[in-house]
Amino acid sequence: MIKKGEWVLIHNIVLKPEERAPQVPEDTKKVPLEMWVKGFLLEDAQIGDEVVVQTMTGRRVKGELVEVNPAFNHSFGECVPELLQIGLQLREILFGGEDHE
Repeated sequence: MIKKGEWVLIHNIVLKPEERAPQVPEDTKKVPLEMWVKGFLLEDAQIGDEVVVQTMTGRRVKGELVEVNPAFNHSFGECVPELLQIGLQLREILFGGEDHE
């Protein structure tokens, strides 16, 4: 049992694929529009239950309870070697190389 007041992650399908706008790209139309929200659980519940949470900004949002104390696991993606070289070239152009660091 997950207690009221715990920090949790909920999930909700906002739009099914067939409900997506006609101007949405074809590959996007094939998948649902999903919402993931973190907030404080307003009632005791279990994973998989439909719950309401209160976000840090005070909004109340309903969704399926999927995780307790969710971690931040985002990144800026894979390294792009070409961007490393561009950064070095830009430093050389703007500042004349390593002597001006």
